[in-house]
Amino acid sequence: MRVTYNKLVRDRIPEHIAADGKTCQISRIDDDLQFRTALKAKLLEEAQEVIEADGDELLTELADVLEVIRSLTSLSGDDLDDLVTRADSRASDRGGFAERLWLEYVDDPAEGP
Repeated sequence: MRVTYNKLVRDRIPEHIAADGKTCQISRIDDDLQFRTALKAKLLEEAQEVIEADGDELLTELADVLEVIRSLTSLSGDDLDDLVTRADSRASDRGGFAERLWLEYVDDPAEGP
């Protein structure tokens, strides 16, 4: 039985498939724009898996998100140090999530009642 995926996978997935006695068809994405698009789709897939994860599985899924972020960062010509610097700057300006604030609403008097 053939199962169609049409998605970006990690480099060693074909080895794991072969080790299970299965075969697969793989192609390579050479175009940077297509690769960026595939990585963004993969980020959504991995983020959904984070949402569904519990216990130790959560750390594994967060690691998968980090791997996609590493690839996107590298594709942009940056590295994780650049990303952390940017995150630190944003946290300094806007704060982090340590206080667990939940925004319920904003009243804007310029917009009327």
